Amino acid sequence: EVQLVESGGGLVQPGESLILSCTASGFPFSASTMTWARRGSPRGAIDWVGDISANSATTTYADVVKGRFVLSRDNAKNTVYLQLNNLKTEDTAIYYCYKDFYSGARTRGQGTQVTVSS
Repeated sequence: EVQLVESGGGLVQPGESLILSCTASGFPFSASTMTWARRGSPRGAIDWVGDISANSATTTYADVVKGRFVLSRDNAKNTVYLQLNNLKTEDTAIYYCYKDFYSGARTRGQGTQVTVSS
């Protein structure tokens, strides 16, 4: 069974940083591209944040987070990370990590809430 467990969210002030983690099990993590996406409101759309390739060689980011967010992974720990720097109020969202984001079989965890507020 595929499982993804996100953690690390919280309440921060604008300009601060957080590191989100997503620990995976039940599939060959080290061979899988992983994706982070977010939902800013309960009925809002899922907005793609970025991808990291299986060997970390390639990372891609949405324009709205490029230069502020950093993707990394530790395949020995089956964990992918999203470092959020210089947070803005508009980054407030539930953040999800995904396996197979671009396929009909996408799977995500329960998400972790990030709230940016002064």
